[in-house]
Amino acid sequence: QVQLVESGGGLVQAGGSLRLSCGTSGRTFSVIAMAWFRQAPGKEREFVAGIKWSISTYYADSVKGRFTISRDDAKNTVFLQMNSLKPEDTAVYYCAASGRALYDTTWYNSGNYAYWGQGTQVTVSS
Repeated sequence: QVQLVESGGGLVQAGGSLRLSCGTSGRTFSVIAMAWFRQAPGKEREFVAGIKWSISTYYADSVKGRFTISRDDAKNTVFLQMNSLKPEDTAVYYCAASGRALYDTTWYNSGNYAYWGQGTQVTVSS
């Protein structure tokens, strides 16, 4: 089992920045890829960004150039730096972990992730 705990959410004005953190524990050696998803009220959960083997990154078109995913293996933590935030970024953000070497469209399928955090709320005011 792998445990994931997100933190760093909050309320920010449009154009502002937030940094989310996802701490991992347990059988972390089994994790190859980690990702951030988000779910806005009344909408399906959607992929935001992913990182594989601490080197390869992948982003949804809606956040490219604004969000950056990174991973600190020494601290078993994954980060999501979010800049130039927009009201449409408002959602609950979830950290997810997979034992698969995800690529291209496989990043988007929530079924490819075995472990999930509890989520952290991000609210962007206009």
